[in-house]
Amino acid sequence: MDDMLRAAKRFPQFFASIKGVHLVERSPELRKLQHDKLDCSWEQTSLVEDKHDSSTPKRSVSRSRGQLEVSWYDVLEEISVDSNCVPLVVAHEFFDALPIYKFEKGSDNLWHEILVDVADSDNEPAGAGGTPKFASSPQSSVADTSACHFKFVRTRNVSANAALLLRDKRFDAQFDKGDRVEVSPESARIMAQLAEWISTHQGMGLIVDYGQDWTQGDTFRGIKNHKFANPLSLPGSMDLTADVDFSYLRFAARGLAACHGPVEQGTFLHAMGIQARLQQLLQSTQDKKVQQSLVDCYKRLTDPHSMGRVYKVMAVLPESATGIPIPFTPPTKEELNKPKVEKITK
Repeated sequence: MDDMLRAAKRFPQFFASIKGVHLVERSPELRKLQHDKLDCSWEQTSLVEDKHDSSTPKRSVSRSRGQLEVSWYDVLEEISVDSNCVPLVVAHEFFDALPIYKFEKGSDNLWHEILVDVADSDNEPAGAGGTPKFASSPQSSVADTSACHFKFVRTRNVSANAALLLRDKRFDAQFDKGDRVEVSPESARIMAQLAEWISTHQGMGLIVDYGQDWTQGDTFRGIKNHKFANPLSLPGSMDLTADVDFSYLRFAARGLAACHGPVEQGTFLHAMGIQARLQQLLQSTQDKKVQQSLVDCYKRLTDPHSMGRVYKVMAVLPESATGIPIPFTPPTKEELNKPKVEKITK
């Protein structure tokens, strides 16, 4: 957000039209970090009324951003959209943190829910005892199985969640016995709400997250100290995440808003001119270490083997909007034959 506001300030008329920044963040510690990063004044900060924590910000103003008002919320429903304002929604690594339901198609050709149970032993690894195992892929690798407190179990019969969430015919048509799927109804609910906001107030949204444009089955994982960890071990000590199903988000917005994409992050950034910006930054300094750092950051964001492919970008516009946003227009034949990455000169 700090980077976005700094860039917006280069366009005075646009920046002056910004009425406020609304952040959905439950973590008190992250709120404090955001408060300081946005250069908010503690003297002008109102705090959350909580007897256990009297220092969590609720509302403040940014001193270096023209006294722009910044507000924090626990859930999306707390935000009220002013009828005179146009909402600009950015969901960056938001949907991947929302809860999921897991299911497996059994030998009876019916969907059975995968639940979490207490492990028989603290040393029992995830997947032991015939319970569902994770797929052996870089995105869902499990490490640190030395303290597994829980385990996966599969219901014998079709659960109410399976009957409700997998009633769409595509789940029967596209998946075979033994296949697993992950579904996030909370993501669908929030996506529908965002889509309605955007269409009602003629706003726009951008979703940036890692995932695919189809339903997957084994992406739930834990991340601790920037490494994959057993998500069933030591609850509360790590981040839990699952890949975003962009097709599910698009389906949730159906009839409410127009969705474009997703496209790979590398494709999006190149279409938005990241190479031209990199050249400008390289020419602004003679420090070789700074130049190398800029090139490394560029590669990390756009390289298909790094963040360039696994991260996707989707645009959300009012249902009445005409035209396609530039990064999401289908490539011409000339563009398809042109290398995506050009030589970067220092």
